Amino acid sequence: MIEDIKKACQVMQEGGVILYPTDTIWGLGCDATNPDAVRRVYEIKKRADSKAMLVLVDSSVKVDFYVQDVPEVAWDLIELADKPLTIIYSGARNLAPNLLAEDGSVGIRVTSEDFSRRLCQQFRKAIVSTSANISGQPSPANFSEISDDVKSQVDYIVGFRQDDISRPKPSSIIKLDKGGVIKIIRE
Repeated sequence: MIEDIKKACQVMQEGGVILYPTDTIWGLGCDATNPDAVRRVYEIKKRADSKAMLVLVDSSVKVDFYVQDVPEVAWDLIELADKPLTIIYSGARNLAPNLLAEDGSVGIRVTSEDFSRRLCQQFRKAIVSTSANISGQPSPANFSEISDDVKSQVDYIVGFRQDDISRPKPSSIIKLDKGGVIKIIRE
């Protein structure tokens, strides 16, 4: 796992795209502050860049760095979540502009899964996390379901957990508007 983390960080620092296990499903990832790397992820997914992608961080402390004004309720939601939770925040900052939704919002998930958390810690920046599939096709539940087309276009494929055949679910998604208004997008 340690070698995978080192190599994945090196590839992302050079602007590359990785294929890696997350706290939910396998994801395509890159440096969330690098617009060229973000554009490559959209190209691999054959997805319009008007559809925002979420980012992973290793600690709730980092949310403040990427969001201008975090609603107070967000801290409780993060702390109390008993499964992976992506929160969409208004007023994103310090991220690649082409990563954000048209309204300037961004989805952030604080990962507690060992590999992705350690990867985020080592990389020291938010990492894009979007399902490792062509847009419109089913999200692969595990590594064996990722298409060769996707695998052939990334710069590094993490070896860790490739043989895991569990079928994790995508995260819950909540949108937090200014003033703490909560909208459930996906349970």
